[in-house]
Amino acid sequence: MPRVSIEVDGVKYDDDVEPRLLLAHYLRDRLGKVGTPIGCDTSNCGACTVLLDGMSVKSCSVLTVQADGQDVTTIEGLGDGQGLHPLQRAFHQEHALQCGYCTPGMIMAALDLLRENPDPSDEEVREGLEGNLCRCTGYQNIVRAVRRAAGDLRPDPAQQEATR
Repeated sequence: MPRVSIEVDGVKYDDDVEPRLLLAHYLRDRLGKVGTPIGCDTSNCGACTVLLDGMSVKSCSVLTVQADGQDVTTIEGLGDGQGLHPLQRAFHQEHALQCGYCTPGMIMAALDLLRENPDPSDEEVREGLEGNLCRCTGYQNIVRAVRRAAGDLRPDPAQQEATR
């Protein structure tokens, strides 16, 4: 069996894994990261989205051996231990969830989107999240939440000026 070394949410794991073990199953079954739901097992819904070295991936379409030597961030790895991450807080404040099943994947995909585009328009948010499906909402609150978090994550211009 191949041996992998993966850092997940800041903790390093060294494990022997089956070559065909999907990252989603490794995270949930081996590591107990149940905040990463498995929605479809076909990479259509995006519920299982995590960050792999900072980029969003659908963990049901990545083999664990492909993540060897890389950093994985799950929904449980967000925040600072003192409170919610700005995206988590914005999803709550904007009522951007109903059943919540898609929410972890939406938040992780949105985090990657905001890394690439810190000030997206509504259309850019919709385009950036098009691989993540929600069966409960009309997406408008999700778009509002991402835009709100974008504003919260942007540095305050006064602070930027003070550090120059």
